[in-house]
Amino acid sequence: MTLFRPRAGALFAALTLAAPVQALDLTDMTEAERAAFRAEVRSYLLENPDVIMEAVSVLEQREAEAQRAADRELVAAHADEIFDDGYSWVGGNPEGDVTLVEFLDYRCSYCRRAHDEVAELVESDGNIRLVVKEFPILGPESLASSRFAIAAKQVAGDDAYHAAKEALIRMTGEVTEVTLSRLAETLGLDADAILAQMESPEVTEEIRRTRALADTLGITGTPTFVLPDRMLRGYVPLEGMRRVVADVRDAE
Repeated sequence: MTLFRPRAGALFAALTLAAPVQALDLTDMTEAERAAFRAEVRSYLLENPDVIMEAVSVLEQREAEAQRAADRELVAAHADEIFDDGYSWVGGNPEGDVTLVEFLDYRCSYCRRAHDEVAELVESDGNIRLVVKEFPILGPESLASSRFAIAAKQVAGDDAYHAAKEALIRMTGEVTEVTLSRLAETLGLDADAILAQMESPEVTEEIRRTRALADTLGITGTPTFVLPDRMLRGYVPLEGMRRVVADVRDAE
């Protein structure tokens, strides 16, 4: 019963979208005519249940198309902040013809799953500019991980950030001051300087700006990928990402 109600609502919405307003206007019918009409509709749906799924599919497709159009408008309106914010780490080919932006949380299992595939995509393509935005949403350990990565970049540069990012995405166990200090030392970085920088206003501001941008774009989960004409919410397999990049190039 609980599952049917949304489908019934979707069916009515789909029929409403597909038909002229007068075709579904029952106000001019008598009570007997309305009852007969409803009985006829019910009988038809019971005899042809596939119609329900077809109508739901049509509605879902229209909703997806509307979401894609809204995403394109959002990306276009905030392109500078998304693709060239001046603080997010840039990898891949800095002069690439396609820019791929990833909103990342190090404790996100799907981010971890996507990580090697994104790296393979960027490396094998050779013409993708990759931008990583620190978007910690899964709790204190996520936040500490992002603070560490950003602090490494601010203290020791882009190469240090990349090394930290690669280590954090594979890190198991608890994220604590002790484990992060040990990680910094393993990477050959100044642990004291990075730990001190983690709580700096500069690190806090970078995270605040990314969270504000995500809120503006309607991004609530990770990974989320942004390209010049679309947003991909969630994990996308490697071959799917390759097709998306090809579509972006074809559209230019």
